[in-house]
Amino acid sequence: MRAAVRKLGNSAGVIIPRSLLNELGVSAGDIVDVTAEEGRIVLAPIRRQARAGWAEASRAIVAAGNDTLVWPEFGNVEDEILDW
Repeated sequence: MRAAVRKLGNSAGVIIPRSLLNELGVSAGDIVDVTAEEGRIVLAPIRRQARAGWAEASRAIVAAGNDTLVWPEFGNVEDEILDW
């Protein structure tokens, strides 16, 4: 497959066909690692770890005071007679 290098402001770019993006599991807007290896430009998807950043986001929500329940807790009819 061939593609032309196009001028983009002071830089240049290549349009990546959708079939290649799908093969890599990459979508428009995703961050990729770009390296030069043996005279080739190599693009590699950056895979984030599952739940990366969740702890920091949770702390920010608490710090903002926005950690109240979305639905108030509601119990079951027999909750008063249950033995724990």
